[in-house]
Amino acid sequence: MRKILFLSGIGLLALSLHAEAFETMAKNALLMDAETGYVIYEKDADVPMPPASMSKLMTAYMIFDALKSGKITMEDEFTTSENAWRKGGAKSGSSTMFLNPYEKVKVKDLLRGIIVQSGNDACIVAAENMAGTEEAFAELMNEKAKELGLKNSTFANATGLPDENHKMSAKDLAILAQALINNFPEYYPIYSEKSFTHNGIKQGNRNPLLYTLDGADGLKTGHTKASGYGLTASAKTPDGRRLIMVLNGMKSMNERREESQKLMNWGIVGFENITVIKKGQAIEQIPVWLGTQETVQAVAAEDFKTTVQKGRKSVTDMKLIYNSPVEAPVQKGQKLGTLIVSTVSGNHGVDLIAAESVEKVGYFGKIKHILLSLFK
Repeated sequence: MRKILFLSGIGLLALSLHAEAFETMAKNALLMDAETGYVIYEKDADVPMPPASMSKLMTAYMIFDALKSGKITMEDEFTTSENAWRKGGAKSGSSTMFLNPYEKVKVKDLLRGIIVQSGNDACIVAAENMAGTEEAFAELMNEKAKELGLKNSTFANATGLPDENHKMSAKDLAILAQALINNFPEYYPIYSEKSFTHNGIKQGNRNPLLYTLDGADGLKTGHTKASGYGLTASAKTPDGRRLIMVLNGMKSMNERREESQKLMNWGIVGFENITVIKKGQAIEQIPVWLGTQETVQAVAAEDFKTTVQKGRKSVTDMKLIYNSPVEAPVQKGQKLGTLIVSTVSGNHGVDLIAAESVEKVGYFGKIKHILLSLFK
């Protein structure tokens, strides 16, 4: 028989009811806790927008993915085509790594040219050497976007230069940033490098938070006339949380610096993560049919954390769903049901598993169980 129980005795569970009002000059914005996925703030976060050089996060993701799979190595050398030089080199008037025509450049340097210097020439070189053409590379980017669940992103190039078919949403940029951090911890530290020198030309990282905010360690700025000034950033907080922020559509570098500092500080100071359910926490004793013991302890299979605003807490609702009785034999770790935890960000399911094994009774034990059940 399927049972549904509403629980209130597991303990007080802190939960933010309403976030205090926050305003930003950015046209599109999102602030998210990387561990819990809780969206602390959003403004038109699902609207596709010109991402400018912030879309180079996907270009870098493609390179990291190829490195991790062994398709390429950091020491591989890619050749700079005349096309890459003309479209993204020194004479293009855009962000550049200052590559020379037909120059051979190592992948490890190209990555810094893309991440630190925002070089359009570096992006095109990577695209052409990995996929044959920039257009073919963009198709691979679109395929990867689907894999990552980027619902409002389409890529037309590797650089982020203006194209009506090249769009990303703030939420997609945050999801992509989270994937970069989680999937490539060995390469992510490049995003915190403050400068890189190539062909004798030293350029600084344009991410303003690297210079003004303790714990900031990435990711990427962007700017075109169509997009305005943007920033996808991440920072570790003093209490060990990681925040991911996306802002776009600002009017100047100063506005980008001030708005990003303001929003990130608000998330750091005003919010915290709490553990609602702990892994192994006892939740319910579930009856066992034909078992050597009458019940089995159902415990939480994993921790469940959520992000809450400090000073605004409430008791959340929880609902336990399971089949009763469970039939023996029961194996330790076997899934017995689900605990549904309701928060302002939605419903979250936590698997309940058996804390111990319960053997099935023998022939005479079966008779005893049947007789007892008849009397009950």
